Amino acid sequence: MDNRRFSWIDLGLGEIDKAIKVLSAPARSSREAPAAPEGAALPAPQRAESARLMRVNHSGEVAAQALYQGQALTSRDNTVSAAMRLAAAEEIDHLAWCEQRLRELDGRTSVLNPLWYAGSFAIGALAGALGRSTGLGFVTETERQVESHLRGHLERLGEADPRSRAILEQMTHEEMQHGAQAAALGGQELPFPVGMAMRLTARLMTLGSYWL
Repeated sequence: MDNRRFSWIDLGLGEIDKAIKVLSAPARSSREAPAAPEGAALPAPQRAESARLMRVNHSGEVAAQALYQGQALTSRDNTVSAAMRLAAAEEIDHLAWCEQRLRELDGRTSVLNPLWYAGSFAIGALAGALGRSTGLGFVTETERQVESHLRGHLERLGEADPRSRAILEQMTHEEMQHGAQAAALGGQELPFPVGMAMRLTARLMTLGSYWL
């Protein structure tokens, strides 16, 4: 067992290293991307729309990495910190799947990802510092909103892009599991104004990543 105590400088450098890896290095998944038949070649407008939607989802996974890492850093509950780091590791698969699909669609990641990472890390760190129930409640609400967002994208994709659909369907299932886990660990319902502010922030990220 490692009993070393790290200074805030050490921890800060560690978080910078994690941020650089998420934002710059190709994500490596531990599982194959969900498979689906390729189907007919996508018409140019559908291909462009699929690429934009997958770019938004990739940005969401970048933000999820930051949210979980920020909360794990400031939480004073070892169980919560461990759960957040495990969730971040599982979300790496989602990040990698979105990157892979973007390459297949000749798309690109959002130039605003560093902004989404920094903002989400700060929010996660604040949530972790506010205590177990509030921090886990924040995660529960986040995953609930992500689930709703993914279902909306599935509707917009329709049946024309089965490969992207397969990825989003698997992500939806696993985001639901992460939200349920946070609730089971003691997450409490957040006040309505907080939930509304989170939805407005998510809409801003969605709009920015869709176009940029």
